[in-house]
Amino acid sequence: MKKWTIGFIGTGVMGSSIAMHLLKAGHTVHIYTRTKAKAEALIELGASWFESPGEAAENTEIVFTMVGYPQDVEEVYFGENGIFKMSKEGTRLVDMTTSQPTLAKKIAKHAETIGMEALDAPVSGGDIGAKNGTLSIMVGGKKDVFEEVLPVFELFGEHIIYQGEAGAGQHTKMCNQVAIASNMIGVCEAIVYGKKAGLDINTVLQSISTGAAGSWSLSNLAPRIVKGDLEPGFYIKHFIKDMGIALKEAEMMGLQLPGLSLAKGMYEELSQKGYDDLGTQALVDYYKS
Repeated sequence: MKKWTIGFIGTGVMGSSIAMHLLKAGHTVHIYTRTKAKAEALIELGASWFESPGEAAENTEIVFTMVGYPQDVEEVYFGENGIFKMSKEGTRLVDMTTSQPTLAKKIAKHAETIGMEALDAPVSGGDIGAKNGTLSIMVGGKKDVFEEVLPVFELFGEHIIYQGEAGAGQHTKMCNQVAIASNMIGVCEAIVYGKKAGLDINTVLQSISTGAAGSWSLSNLAPRIVKGDLEPGFYIKHFIKDMGIALKEAEMMGLQLPGLSLAKGMYEELSQKGYDDLGTQALVDYYKS
């Protein structure tokens, strides 16, 4: 496999694990994150840290970005110290942030005008999938660029599927978040019901996780709930952002998504109580009396 010089912008809960996979595979990795201290483990493994997104991307062949919000994506690409200001012609750009399909199309269009290529490649699988290298990756953009980057995706992804033109990856991630939103309500309600009925929840999970009710959230997040572990594999504040994007896109398409609207309202209530930096499984606390 070719060894690339890779820029990685945003080494948070998931990004740091992805960058570690790239380093362990022998790639040269340039990183930027707002708080350098949070990147120390990557620096110890051989990553080079830079003062801005543009500097981290300047002398690379592929740039991955994984930041928090669409406005952050806009800034790291189009900002004064951004990727487009300093990357060289021929660079492949891969945004793994869950962001707006319209922004993904904007990035791809601008990249093409200056001799670069861009993919939108949001992921699913949380911190567990990132650590284990088993993420689902949903990719939009030119297929030949996808095929060129695919061997790198395979270092941290297990289900890597090309979805179509620019923006298609982000639309697919919206489908993913819509499905998770209502599913998390079901997972939490199953647990609180089981507890109220006096059942041993771990024993309940052994039965229902392998039946028709089975889901990734039930298998991976329900055990955390039982242990009282509400730490983030994926932040509530970011999930609220994703649900907002999906509802806005649905509105533009003339769709009503009542299940998603309900879930977003429930999470917003938790947000108002200070739950923003906890994991999505903290929805179980909505049911506290």
